[in-house]
Parts: sequence; structure tokens; C-alpha cells
Amino acid sequence: MNSDVLIIGGGVIGLATARALFKKGIGRITILERGRAGQEASHAAAGMLAPNAETEKLDDFFRLCNESNKLYPEFAAELQDDTDIDIELDRQGTLYLALTEEDSTEIGRRYHWQRAAGLAVEHLTARETRGLEPFLSPDVRESLFFPDDWQVENRKLLLALQKFAARANIEIRENTEIMQLVIENGQCVGATDGTERFFAGTVVLATGAWTSVLKAENLVMPPVKPVRGQMIAFQTAKRLFQKVIFGPRGYLVPRADGRILAGATVEDVGFDKSVTTDGVEFLRENAFEIAPGLSNLKITEKWAGLRPYAADGLPVLGSFQHVENLEVATAHYRNGILLAPLTARLLAEKIAGGDRSDYLEIFSPERFAPKGLRSLKTTV
Repeated sequence: MNSDVLIIGGGVIGLATARALFKKGIGRITILERGRAGQEASHAAAGMLAPNAETEKLDDFFRLCNESNKLYPEFAAELQDDTDIDIELDRQGTLYLALTEEDSTEIGRRYHWQRAAGLAVEHLTARETRGLEPFLSPDVRESLFFPDDWQVENRKLLLALQKFAARANIEIRENTEIMQLVIENGQCVGATDGTERFFAGTVVLATGAWTSVLKAENLVMPPVKPVRGQMIAFQTAKRLFQKVIFGPRGYLVPRADGRILAGATVEDVGFDKSVTTDGVEFLRENAFEIAPGLSNLKITEKWAGLRPYAADGLPVLGSFQHVENLEVATAHYRNGILLAPLTARLLAEKIAGGDRSDYLEIFSPERFAPKGLRSLKTTV
């Protein structure tokens, strides 16, 4: 089987990259997925687009996230035009709450440095905060409002990308677990699942938490491990909250259909996607701290996903110095949905047109070479 581009991994990164490549005129694109396309970390995500609320410094990673976030309005509009699926890009903003004196100290620290750095952030009093979201806890002391931090319905995003792939004749082979890359004379020419070989002019690894499991002769894969995130959801008759809400110990994401997602755990437990009693109780307590009224609701859904986490917590994007025709796009950790548009654009521009990007150098897998990690440019 021959393709112009072979993408290993059918999550949001692989699917978005396939779309971007098609838009660049690449003809034969194949996606190989070990299970069902779009059913791993991308499906388990909350769909938050929060580069500002979650940043602690203005560095290359923040700039990567922020630039990708700015692509979402165009990305969402184009997907709706192409597939008739509304991915529900919600631009009502994000609140970051303080519920205790210690939380207020943290709010003050964040507000001062982020304002000084020029980020779009507003400080709200307790009255102003509850005026925006009346169902929040009466213990709210103050909050930060991030108008440029949004959310998207990630499961509809995945459906739209899969529908685009079908309309563009991009082949998706599910239940095909790649075991090894095929490297000949310093070039990656394909991959194998142990039974069948898949050949391609370029191979893209969008393999998420399973990246380090791949074999590739003498090539050392970047160290990426799974980190479990459990979540729960409540269902309301109408939408109770308008904005994404970060509490000090958890978050709530309101959906247009009345669902309220509550997350998330962070657990280093290997490839175990179990939903646990302790995990659910942790999520319930954090949700009730933000909005005690949720205690009257039943949990309608529980799930878990495996986020791909690199050794330094940063995404792995780009190529290996000594292997041609192999690109890596993995380890997006908690930002796969956020980073999908820009990751796809960067890879498509390089593969289709040879365009270089500083991001593909900064986050290259070469930083994990034996010489040690490269330091990133950082400004605060």
C-alpha cells in the first residue's frame, strides 16, 4: 500500500493534519489508527481553549498556544462550510475563581504579572463575578476574566474532521496498530503492523501516548508517557453557566445542550483508562466547591483518557536530524484540541511546500538526543 503521506494516529492531531495536507494539494493520504479514530485523548478532552488562563509565563509554548487559539474562528467556520457540522466554538470567555484567602493571593499575583505582560485579563469583584454567573458558590471572593479564552465541542470537532476525511477520500484504517517504522538508508519509507507494510513518501507520527512504544531500528523515540485524566458530566434542563470556569482545584465546562463537564484528575498510572471511585469523588467535590447547587444533580457520564506527556511537559513537533521524510506531532498533553489547527498548518506547510518554522525547531524531538535538553527562549 502506497501513500504520499502516511499519518500514524487518528486523533485530533492526525485528522487535522490530514485535512491541512489535503488543502495543500496532497493527493494520497492515509491515516492508520490503532483503535477507532478520534476515540482516545481527543474524545476524552473538555475542549477548553485557554492559553491565557493556564499560562505561568510568556515563553515559546505560550506563543504556540496563543497563535493556535487565534486560528479557531477561521478553522471552525471552514469546517462548518466543508461538513455542515457546527463544532460549537463558544467565545464567551473564561473565569478563574478565588474561593479562599490563599486563592485571592494567587489571583492577585497572576493579575499583576499578566496585566504587565499585556495579556487580555480583567479583575472582577465577588459581586461582578456572581452577576455574570449567578449559580457559582457564595464563597467566591473575586475572579479573573479572560475574554480570549474559549471552548469548543471537541467531539463534534472530531466528527467534522472525520466527515471531511470521508469527503476528501482520505483513507482511515482503524484497528491497525503500527509496531515499527521502516527506515532504509536514512529515510523513513513506511511502517508495519507486523503483518502488512504501508509505504509512503512522508510519515507523520501523531501517536499520542503510544509514541514511545514504536520501534524504529536505531532511532530513539522521544520519551512520551500516558497520564490519565478522569472526568464526569452532569445534565441540566437548560444551560446554567455561560463561561468556562476554573476553580482553584478543578474546572467546569458548560455545553450548549445543558451538560456540565467537570474535570479533571492527573494520574500517572500507565495505560490504564479505568474510571475509579476515588477519581469520581475527587471530581464531585471540586465541582461542588465551585457550584454547590450541582450536588442536587446526578452524574450522567464518567470517562477517562490518556494524555500524552513528554519528559519536559512540552509538545514534540518536527523531525529527526538523521532521518528524512519523518515528522513528529505528539505530546500535546492537555492542549491537543487547542494546538490542533496550528500543528496541522505547520506540518502541512513543511511537507507540501518545504516551509520551515521556528516552532518545529524549538519543539523538535532532537531536544531529547543524548546531548541533553535544549533550553527554550523565555521572557516574563
